[in-house]
Amino acid sequence: MTSAIATVTSCTYDAGAGRALAFGISTSRNFHITFNYWANGELHTGGYASATAVPQGTLFPITYDPDAPHLHSHSTPTTRSPILAFGIAGSVILSALWLAILHGCR
Repeated sequence: MTSAIATVTSCTYDAGAGRALAFGISTSRNFHITFNYWANGELHTGGYASATAVPQGTLFPITYDPDAPHLHSHSTPTTRSPILAFGIAGSVILSALWLAILHGCR
């Protein structure tokens, strides 16, 4: 694998029909990121889905197969929002308190 620097050329929001929502948090990645990179003296284009917007002009590293430069991979940071974890923990705590109150009334 050979390394290259890719440049984000566009970032569009995909509000695809039928997206499920759980606790107000989208369950799929909504942004479509397209990018260009130079490999073997030729300009190539790629794309990926992202949970967060990436500004146009952002640079990031990718790797590609020198024998087939159109085949590429890249690593994007995946961060999960702690909101869901806090929501679940809060729900468990409130449920335990409610159960304690109900058992205390007998």
